[in-house]
Parts: sequence; structure tokens; C-alpha cells
Amino acid sequence: MSSKTKILIVDDEKDICNALEFILSRENYEVKVATSGEKAIQMINKENYDVVITDLKMGKIDGMEVLKHTKQVSPDTAVIIITAFGSIESAVEAMKTGANDYIIKPFYNEEIILTVKKNIEQKKLIKENLAYKQQLTYHRISYKNIIANSLSMQEVLETISKVAPTKSNVLILGESGTGKGLFAELIHYNSPRYDKPFISINCSAIPEGLLESELFGYKKGAFTGAISDKHGLLSLANEGTFFFDEIGDMPLNLQTKLLKVIETGEFFPLGDTKPSYIDIRFISATNSDLDAKIKEGSFREDLYWRLNVIEIKLPPLRERKDDIEPLVKEFIKNTALLHKKNVTSIDKNALNCLIEYSWPGNIRELKNVIERVVILANSDTIMLDDLPEKLRKEIHVNDLAPLKSYLNEYEKKVILNTYLSHNKKKEETAKALGIDIATLYRKMKKYNIED
Repeated sequence: MSSKTKILIVDDEKDICNALEFILSRENYEVKVATSGEKAIQMINKENYDVVITDLKMGKIDGMEVLKHTKQVSPDTAVIIITAFGSIESAVEAMKTGANDYIIKPFYNEEIILTVKKNIEQKKLIKENLAYKQQLTYHRISYKNIIANSLSMQEVLETISKVAPTKSNVLILGESGTGKGLFAELIHYNSPRYDKPFISINCSAIPEGLLESELFGYKKGAFTGAISDKHGLLSLANEGTFFFDEIGDMPLNLQTKLLKVIETGEFFPLGDTKPSYIDIRFISATNSDLDAKIKEGSFREDLYWRLNVIEIKLPPLRERKDDIEPLVKEFIKNTALLHKKNVTSIDKNALNCLIEYSWPGNIRELKNVIERVVILANSDTIMLDDLPEKLRKEIHVNDLAPLKSYLNEYEKKVILNTYLSHNKKKEETAKALGIDIATLYRKMKKYNIED
């Protein structure tokens, strides 16, 4: 099946049909011709077209009838009307009926090409926008289901709830695998721009030369291989949100251009002399030390302050142990459902091993480990021996059991004494112990420390 854009030309003048077919075929479109309204309707009934270009004045079935039938059979098809200079009123009427555009005779070749490209691009953007809206419900549900038992994650979500409704740019800091991209989406889909595009790019994954053309787009002939105009990702994100992942790896020359975009909303596609204007909210993320990069001269300080209006720091998984158990259970449930595995629970020793492990790869590593053990598990319960050897070697759960009992007893005494010395005020106790309130509640329940 052809992936080319399909165009139907409808005109009772064969010379015009032949001319348009020649012009558009050179642009790599799949072009077909109908020399009457009757023939056009037959062809539209049999096949879907991306664009229909039709003359208004024809025989028994004119261009207006072709327009109405096309929109009835295929509402997504762009219809471009061709009309004579003295029939502008007819073109306006056609636009009211549903035509997407019109061209006045006599026309120039470049005018035809540009009009067709514009309508194809608009159709593409409409499809993308519908896709974003279809994803919207999922993302809003995901926000409600974010696991945040730890105080540090509760603070992150509280910050997001305040930041999301604003226009302010956000910088998300955190180690690799902490979910920076997910939280960027949560900010967008809980903002007034939720029904507009969310476009992201990883600055470390794309070569410098390609990154510039991907961001800003280019005009035909801007460089070897630029055989047609291309809209950049910034244009596609207009009125929405743009997410720069690993912003610390953006080349210096692009940092300068991005700074101008943020300050003025203006940029130039490669090879173009006319500026384009956009309205975008920028969210950036990095696991790099931007302060160090600024000092060494590899990151612009003025860009840093433009991006870092609101800073959100995501804690590593090893610092939010209260979230590990619910995350493990959620990943088990989702993975078992996805791979049709009858795994429903995890043994206590295996869970303790996961809680005590350092997780250098953070949530991404935890999710991958759970997926592996669920797929390979021999029973409905994940056991300690099912876990990867490197986790078990680091923890030595069984060997540490006697030592842990002594440590538990000591921990219980410390918590109890601190609790009593602070007049049984839990928030003050948690602060004195250097733990979050959720951890204090969990440990008090574990050691049966009651009021």
C-alpha cells in the first residue's frame, strides 16, 4: 500500500488536469485525474484521497457538488477550490460549505504547490492534536495514581499542583531513571495547555547538526538534502509545552538560539529570512550538575535562569523507601496482566531485599527487575531466589537476620525515647530523627509504639 499523499484533480479542461498532474507528481505525490464531476464522485466512492482539487464550474455535476460529496464521504479530506478571478463570491460560498482553501485562475505553479503543502500540514497537525486529546484521559488518571507515600514525593506533587496551572518554565532535576519525563507530562496535562501539543526531545540522543534542524525546521534548499520545507518541533509545539530532556547536553550554539526563542518567541528556520513566532511553555530536565557546567563554560548562565523559574528535585529511589513496596506491587500487577502471568504476590524476604537495595538505576531499574522476575517466576509468589543475583549479593538478607534483630531493637528504643522527649508530637519526632512523617508512622506501627 502506497504511503504517498493521494491527490485527486477534478477539471473538465484536460490541459489544466495534465498541468496540475505534472506539477504535483514532481513533488512526489500520488496524483489521479477526473475530467468530470460524475467521474470524480465515482473515484471518491472507491478510494480515499488526502486532497481533492476541483474546479467550480463544470458540467452537470459542478465543483460545489464534488465538494459536498467529498465532505460527506470523507470529512478529513482537504478540498481546494479552483475558481476564476471574477468568481470570488463562489469561492467564499464554497469555503462556507466546507472547502479548506481556494486558488484563483490564472495561478502560478509555486502557488499550487504551497497551497497543497499547507493543507496537508494542517491535516497532519489536526491528527496529532486528536491523538494528544485521546491520551489526555490516561495522563490525568496517571496523575491520580502516582505513588507518593514518602514525604519527599508528597512535596514534589504539592509543588506540581501549584506550578501546573501557571505559564512558568520548570527545571526538573534528578538522577537517571527517577521519572523526569513522566513528571514533565504530568505538569503539561494538568495545565491550561492540556489539550495542546506536548513535544519532547532528548538533547543527548541527537547529533548537534541534526538537533538544530529538528528543533527549528528548514526551508527547501537550506542544505544538501533539504528537498522540501520542514516544520521544526518548536513549530509543532506552538501553544503547548516543549520538554527538553537532558538539557545539560545541548550544544552552546543552540543554547544561544534557544535563549532568544524563550525571550522573544521568535526563531528562524534554517535557510529562511522570515521569522516564525511561537507561544510555548518550556520544561527542561537533567541529571547533570548545571552549576558545574556553568563554571566550566559549557552551559549559559542566562539560559539557566530562563529555564529555572521553578525548580523541582526528584529524590532517588533509595531515599524514598516507603514508596518501594507499593511500587513493587503495582509493577507486579501491571506486568502480570501484560504478559498473562499468574504472579500475584511477593515473599517478605524478597520484598525486604528490594527495599534495602540501593537502586542506582532508580524506578526504571526497579520496573525492569520486576518485569524480569514476573516473566521467569515459577509460582504465583516472587521468592528471594527469583531476584537477580546482584541484588541478593548486595543485601545478604538471610545472613543479616540476627544482626537486624539487634538493630531493630535499638531503633525501637531510639524512636520511643525521641517520641517521649518531644511530648508525643510526631512531626517534631520525625524532624529530630531525620526521617519523614510517613516513615515514622510505619516504624511506630512496626514496633507497636502507641500513644
